[in-house]
Amino acid sequence: MKTFHIILSLLLVAVFSFSHAQSTTDEQLASHYFQSGEFDKAALYYEKLYKKTPTDLYYNQLRDCFIQTNNYKQAEKLVKKQLKTFPGNANYLIDLGDIYEITGNTGKAAQIYERAIKDLRPNQSQVIQLANAFLKKGKEEYALQTYLRGRKMLKDRYPLHTYIARVYSSMGRHEEMIEEYLGLLEVNEAYLQSVQNELQRTMSFEKDTKKNRLLKEQLLKRIQKNPGKKIYAEMLVWIYIQQKNFEGAFLQAKALDKRLKEQGGRLVDLARICASNGNYNLSVKCYKYVIEKGMESSFYRLSKTELLNTLNKKITSGNYTDAELAELESNYYSTFNELGRSVSTVPLMKELAHLLAYYLHKPDTSVALLEEAIQLSRSNKQLQGECKLDLGDILLIKGEIWDAALYYSQVDKDFKYDELGERAKFKRAKISYYSGDFGFAKGQLDVLKGSTSKLIANDALKLSLIITDNTGIDTTEKPLLLFATAELLFIQNKDSLALQKLDSVNKVYPNHSLDDEILFLKYQVAVKKRNYRLAADYLQKIADDYAWDILADNAVFNLAEIYQFHLNDLEKAKSLYETLLFDFPGSLFVVEARKRFRELRGDDIN
Repeated sequence: MKTFHIILSLLLVAVFSFSHAQSTTDEQLASHYFQSGEFDKAALYYEKLYKKTPTDLYYNQLRDCFIQTNNYKQAEKLVKKQLKTFPGNANYLIDLGDIYEITGNTGKAAQIYERAIKDLRPNQSQVIQLANAFLKKGKEEYALQTYLRGRKMLKDRYPLHTYIARVYSSMGRHEEMIEEYLGLLEVNEAYLQSVQNELQRTMSFEKDTKKNRLLKEQLLKRIQKNPGKKIYAEMLVWIYIQQKNFEGAFLQAKALDKRLKEQGGRLVDLARICASNGNYNLSVKCYKYVIEKGMESSFYRLSKTELLNTLNKKITSGNYTDAELAELESNYYSTFNELGRSVSTVPLMKELAHLLAYYLHKPDTSVALLEEAIQLSRSNKQLQGECKLDLGDILLIKGEIWDAALYYSQVDKDFKYDELGERAKFKRAKISYYSGDFGFAKGQLDVLKGSTSKLIANDALKLSLIITDNTGIDTTEKPLLLFATAELLFIQNKDSLALQKLDSVNKVYPNHSLDDEILFLKYQVAVKKRNYRLAADYLQKIADDYAWDILADNAVFNLAEIYQFHLNDLEKAKSLYETLLFDFPGSLFVVEARKRFRELRGDDIN
């Protein structure tokens, strides 16, 4: 008896396995014939599969096979069978109407569609299901009728504005589309983010289109009709920002702030957006507007500090004068006199220290300021660590290399498993590199190649490769030592001496593997002196003669930046960004290059 049960079980398993294998084979054959357009053969297999398992997949494929082979009677019979089994499913009803329409019986098809809409019940999911069934067949007008009848029955219990707006958008009826989206804000202002997301998906804000004009017109009408309803004015500010019409956004935001007796919060938000888009002048206007409100504004202190940061970016990113730098320095000191020196103003002290060291050439004053900042930030270890790194950099400029190394070591120790610590380790490795201790430097750099920061990992890899390529049994280290010394001199603002060292490498060791590195450092010197034409020449030579080397993508990206921001040749810049995208797809600069290329081409990048 026991043996009999075992044999029976084995037979059942075998039968099941054979049945499953057979089903899989049928499905594969059906799919193969369907994909290759042999619908009559595919129908034979799908019919077999459907009879065994009447799923929607087999039903849809079988129906399509019947239609493709003009076997409309069989298609109609199949759909009616589905309707009988699932009488409440709108998809099958619309399928039946579609078959009548294909065969020329448009009157009967229309009757089915209209009956489906008429038989709707006040149920949101039923309304959406029927509308979707129409949309799958490209019947937008019937989908619209479905939603409008659904709205009437549901009596605004469920806002169908977004669904209706999408249909209007698909039909090219943009005025009605906009009315629906704005109407949703009348139902509930909490839908603001949803409406903005929908409009971003639908509109091309950076172009002067009819849709944009209609949207602004409708908003202005609603603002005039409902002056006490701030949501429409907020929408108008948002639209101006999308269009990068920051002046218009400023005027609207200021009007809202005054009307609602606010404290300037929306102007601070706008100031940050302007600054991130490089519109520093308008950012400054926003902050000054908030500051003029006086200290009773809760955004006064924030605006004072962020104004300085914006002024700093504005001046140092452009063609500044000594007078502008001196005025900016004075503004920092007057702000310290007003707000005091504490852990909350340490970020401002860091900014001023950078300005003093790198632009006003006052490294001693910068060091004293950072030493004070380190003491003030004892309660904020992260901020204190950043101050120590900055201090190390400036001590390096002053030539106090080992004092700089001491601060880097402290940060490396305190933030061993943090990006800040990795930055400190990289700076320590560079000091060993400047000093000619290439073996120790390479050991540190090889560890950093696995950094979580792509930028640190990339920089470590590049410097490690330079050391590897220029040291070894058959290679003299003298050229690399000269080059490392030139780099240090460049950091210390001793540019003439740096160039002399670089020229000596070219003269004594012609056609050396460091040639592209030498050109890149000469480019950096030229940029510091604002000789952008010469800088472009150095980068072009790297791109032309060393396209295979590790600095090639860096050279192309920086060359594009020079043409875009300094030489005012936007077509050349666009061409270079495109070159980087195609020739260096793995570069760290790809994301930014793609963004700038699309901006220069005039694409809508919302």
